[in-house]
Amino acid sequence: MSSTLFNVAFDCSDPGALARFWSQVVDKPVSFVDDDEAVVELPGGPNLYFQRVPEAKTDKNRVHVCLTPNQTRDLEVNRLAELGATLISDHRNPDGSGWAVMGDPEGNEFCVLRSAAEREAMRIAAPL
Repeated sequence: MSSTLFNVAFDCSDPGALARFWSQVVDKPVSFVDDDEAVVELPGGPNLYFQRVPEAKTDKNRVHVCLTPNQTRDLEVNRLAELGATLISDHRNPDGSGWAVMGDPEGNEFCVLRSAAEREAMRIAAPL
């Protein structure tokens, strides 16, 4: 027996606005449930679920999502910043390894990893 991951929930003050941001990140439409909830459905799941809560975010996330972009990591970091994300912590290394920790418009942290092409190029350049 096991469980299947159905959604990743984001507590937020404005579910519609945050869902629209993430909709642009993953290029999938928003399904509004009501003023207090919104969903971005991802093919094959899990869904991104946004729910209104009264309290503001105060600490680092204990769980976060990691993104693998279809373009280079650096181009994706720039694209996400243009959408309203902020760079929280930069762990990118000169050799191309590492990641960038970003915050969505409500401060929820997420990581931007290298693209599959970047990982493959690094693997070819440094075979075992």
